[in-house]
Amino acid sequence: MSAVLVTGAAGMLGQDLLAVLHGSGAHKVTARTRAELDITDPASVAASVAGHDVVINAAAWTDVDAAETREQEATAVNGAGVANLAAGCAETGARLIHVSTDYVFAGDATVPYAEDAPTDPINAYGRSKLAGETAVRRLTPDGGYVVRTAWLYGAHGPNFVKTMLRLAGEREQLDVVDDQHGQPTWSFALAQQLVALADAAVAGRAAPGIYHGTAAGETTWYGLARAALAERGLDPDRVRPITSERFQRPARRPTYSVLGHGRWAAAGIDVQPHWRAGLTEALRHGDW
Repeated sequence: MSAVLVTGAAGMLGQDLLAVLHGSGAHKVTARTRAELDITDPASVAASVAGHDVVINAAAWTDVDAAETREQEATAVNGAGVANLAAGCAETGARLIHVSTDYVFAGDATVPYAEDAPTDPINAYGRSKLAGETAVRRLTPDGGYVVRTAWLYGAHGPNFVKTMLRLAGEREQLDVVDDQHGQPTWSFALAQQLVALADAAVAGRAAPGIYHGTAAGETTWYGLARAALAERGLDPDRVRPITSERFQRPARRPTYSVLGHGRWAAAGIDVQPHWRAGLTEALRHGDW
């Protein structure tokens, strides 16, 4: 039975990780919320990591727009905080499973980004997350795993799918961006994949490095909004497509955030299901 530490345990992904880990019955689980463990505190991190076989890091600064004016604070968490976790794991020999993002890429590709594709973040959030990736690879080259995800939604936190369903009850028409492409990813499916990777890492079946943890297929925010309404028996034609230019936000968004999944097969781990099937399954579970 492996001992697993989950950071950021109160977040959307963190809660799903705990459900998967406890459900398996094969792990001794320690959960630490942001209030219980500040990953920017090296001493606290070192004490928390001790005695664990695996650390799954779901703690992060996730406010993409706020990072534009508070990049130093975002990088303290997403960069230096991750470096603290990596240093603690390097000291004890624990494996580190760190969750990163598609935002480390420029988002101007036309085919899915491979795990080894060149990074080139276009906003402060992406730069802060790339700093964390760099720390993992530098400090834990033999036991560090970076899993990039994107367009995450789930039952336990604010996210695009929840927002669309709420707005559908408040407005007759919804205007949604149709020129950004990505992979809507259910947080519970990602949690299952992360736990499978942790188990494979402990068993020596998964090589360290970068993996892409997103659903199969691709769509736009407009396509996802239409699908969410359809799942609830609502008219998807209530959603109208608009361009990103009409929906200005402080941080630039990638136009194309589709990620390739080439490394999972070698670890003996299945890729996630198609995003549409994942959405159907997600909305059957949890409080939406």
